[in-house]
Amino acid sequence: ACTGIENIDEAITLLEQNNWDLVAAINGVIPQENGILQSEYGGDTLHGPAYGPTSHSTAASSTPSSSSAFRHVVPSRQIVERQPRMLDFRVEYRDRNVDVVLEDSSTVGKDLAEAVNVELLSVSWHMKIEGSLVFQVQRETVLKTLHLPKNNSLYVLTPDLPPPSSSHSGALQESLNQNFMLIVTHREVQREYNLNFSGSSTIQEVKRNVYDLTSIPVRHQLWEGWPPSATDDSMTLAVSGLTFPCHRLTVGRRSSPVQTREQSEEQCTDVHMVSDSDGDDFEDATEFGVDDGEMFGVASSALRKSPMMPENAENEGDALLQFTAEFSSRYGDCHPVYFIGSLEAAFQEAFYGKARDRKLLAIYLHHDESVLTNVFCSQMLCAESIVSYLSQNFITWAWDMTKEANRARFLTMCTRHFGSVVAQTIRTQKTDQFPLFLIIMGKRSSNEVLNVIQGNTTVDELMMRLMAAMEIFSAQQQEDIKDEDEREARENVKREQDEAYRISLEADRAKREAQEREMAEQFRLEQIRKEQEEEREAIRLSLEQSLPPEPKEESTESVSKLRIRTPSGEFFERRFLASSKLQVVFDFVASKGYPWEEYKLLGTFPRRDVTQLDPNKSLLEVKLYPQETLFLEAKE
Repeated sequence: ACTGIENIDEAITLLEQNNWDLVAAINGVIPQENGILQSEYGGDTLHGPAYGPTSHSTAASSTPSSSSAFRHVVPSRQIVERQPRMLDFRVEYRDRNVDVVLEDSSTVGKDLAEAVNVELLSVSWHMKIEGSLVFQVQRETVLKTLHLPKNNSLYVLTPDLPPPSSSHSGALQESLNQNFMLIVTHREVQREYNLNFSGSSTIQEVKRNVYDLTSIPVRHQLWEGWPPSATDDSMTLAVSGLTFPCHRLTVGRRSSPVQTREQSEEQCTDVHMVSDSDGDDFEDATEFGVDDGEMFGVASSALRKSPMMPENAENEGDALLQFTAEFSSRYGDCHPVYFIGSLEAAFQEAFYGKARDRKLLAIYLHHDESVLTNVFCSQMLCAESIVSYLSQNFITWAWDMTKEANRARFLTMCTRHFGSVVAQTIRTQKTDQFPLFLIIMGKRSSNEVLNVIQGNTTVDELMMRLMAAMEIFSAQQQEDIKDEDEREARENVKREQDEAYRISLEADRAKREAQEREMAEQFRLEQIRKEQEEEREAIRLSLEQSLPPEPKEESTESVSKLRIRTPSGEFFERRFLASSKLQVVFDFVASKGYPWEEYKLLGTFPRRDVTQLDPNKSLLEVKLYPQETLFLEAKE
């Protein structure tokens, strides 16, 4: 959080180089203003800033402020020459890649530009630092003021060339007649406005129209997104370099002189210090025309443009929206991300998800009438290290205790969720003890308040207490994760058993249904077979009864004697009148159980299929007289 180093191997190397002295390792890579401090313990060099105001010549021997970022500094020390901090740049320009190593005291134009040998003349560079947004960097900018990490990637782009002079006037006239769509985002309220302007409109006209929409006077407007060429408010949009047909801009309210001074101090050093012993803050505030009340956030309501939170707000989410917008307006955009919603919703978000996703809940209680509020918000709550740690490990919820109605409402919520003891503790807090920072940890049966941090603290102490709460929470979270994993394992086993049982039941049911279907099919086929047999038997009996009587041997008429062999090898004989039709023979064979539709009757000499002959011819005509032996054969 302090150094921007994300590579664990690099961090361990730095610690080993400094004999595992954390403070020395951190100060060894942080940009320093006042040199290196040498400790009296063992003669080791302690890399770090000279504590106390930098304007006094006795800063190296005076007692450090109690609110310094690192409280433990040896009493006796001397300033020695500071080791420069080296920055590594990976510069990409078209198809070329250049590796550059520079001291952080180098400038962009004189040193970096010459090092990569890119001829950009006097125009500004467009650089993209890895992990950051695209921004403009002037040539005289000192690298140290950019607070860059050790390793950086730069992309150098050349500006577009102007159109040829012969067609310049025609293109300019065309641009003046074009309409530009400006998408303007109001930063404090996160609202967008889509505005149409002709190319002949001036930048000043745009800013005046935005004043009508946002109530931010032109002199207090702080813009982002204007092209580098838009240097004069009297310029028309056609020549200002806006992207056609649509261009995005962001507007916000310019910070107060006190906030501007605090931000400029933060750019000078990465170690934030709060001085308790000097009156320079008051002198600087007087120079800017700011009284004590505005410096510490006290007293007169005239110093406040609007309250942090409306009184008697019906919806907590709407109240938190106004709180966030007003907080950003006063202290800048670098602040904790406040949860928008009710306290119950914040509980749900923090405590009632999966154990791995749970977080601590941090409740920030603001009070405009406390002398500590402005310092706590601007220098501690908005410190990048605190903001980063809160965003990673906490759900942050806020409430304004300035108005009595809002105070009573929060105490009621506090009693309901934390009990009367916690509510009474907050009720007895004096105004000068605000703001308060409550650290809440969710448990199975109740919510536990781990810590109540008052406003009279330092960045170090605030971070230490947050980390201490995080250690307690992490231990509890590991237990919850273990219990949850065991519970999920049991539930998975139960689900697998239930699924296996269900599959077994399905298989048994399917098997039973298949057996039932098979039995039903067998029964149906058996019924069909019986019906067919009964039908065949009926037909056989009918044919048997319809046969003419067998002639006797001594009959005077011509008699044909037929001997028929069955497929099973049996023989049966019968006499027929020679004048009888061949169909009578077929009926006789069918009456014996061999219908001519299924069997064919074959003669011997010559071999022939008698069933292919005309059944209406007589036996004499088909030469089955006076006797013949026939064979029955099943048809294919």
